[in-house]
Amino acid sequence: MTAEDACRKLVDEFRSRPTLRAGSLITTVFGDAIAPRGGTVWLGSLIKVMAPFGVSERLVRTSVFRLAKDGWLESTQLGRRSYYSLTEQGRERFEQATNRIYGTPTTHWDGEWCLLLLSSLETDAREIVRKECGWLGFGSMSANVMAHPSPDLAELDVIIKRLGVTDRLVVMRGRTVKSEAAMRELTRNCWSLDEIDARYRAFTEAFRPVMKALSGTRKLSEESAFIVRTLLIQEYRKVLLRDPKLPTELLPASWHGAAAYQLCRNLYRIVHAGADSYLDQTLETADGPLPPPTTSFMKRFGGLLSPTLEGA
Repeated sequence: MTAEDACRKLVDEFRSRPTLRAGSLITTVFGDAIAPRGGTVWLGSLIKVMAPFGVSERLVRTSVFRLAKDGWLESTQLGRRSYYSLTEQGRERFEQATNRIYGTPTTHWDGEWCLLLLSSLETDAREIVRKECGWLGFGSMSANVMAHPSPDLAELDVIIKRLGVTDRLVVMRGRTVKSEAAMRELTRNCWSLDEIDARYRAFTEAFRPVMKALSGTRKLSEESAFIVRTLLIQEYRKVLLRDPKLPTELLPASWHGAAAYQLCRNLYRIVHAGADSYLDQTLETADGPLPPPTTSFMKRFGGLLSPTLEGA
């Protein structure tokens, strides 16, 4: 199978799904390609790059309208053209997701847990805290206790302050004294690790043929590189944002998350430059082509300057 054949297979599978979630895919394009390059795009050019995925112009327009209504995007009208940008809330959410998607896996754990005690919060505030802290990987150990072994404390602090619960939410540190086996089982069930592991396995099975095809001398066109990169992050993001990114000590022995990370990292390093060339030619702002990626973009997956095939 050639790399182009593997790319077409990915697109065919995506387009054949009973429900085509255009809003989710547009969110991926914004987070992966537009946010690190200024964060603004002309709607007409966004419609063009979504077409190969089977997303119609009408569906793009409907989806960005909904994303704007939900507070992710905001629009600016210049003449007859509409330009969409991330809102402040959207930028904050994308930054959180970016750190998780493109960051390196947890390699060290000191054995302590970060605990959130929700009992002093009102019902509505409690549900909002559960949802927002769930984005950071916190799991519900009980009705009023959430926990994570190695959260990003800076991001947790931002969420607590934004939600206005600084004086009501109790944040503690704790360590398991006994019953390590019971704690491991509780962890497995609390975060549905078996389900997440199965999704990681499906991800690697879907994208390994593309990686294998690119291991030879055959290359992808710039448009196909963009398609592969977008679907790669779309599918990886859907699994990863469910993954609490627990330390190795708490994961099942056959955990597929590590293989999924290596595959995503290595394939992304191969296709990112071709995809960016396609974006240079296709996506537009009010001032012309998208600006070049930020320096932080080049630090994704541990660095994009030196593509590697190791570990795939």
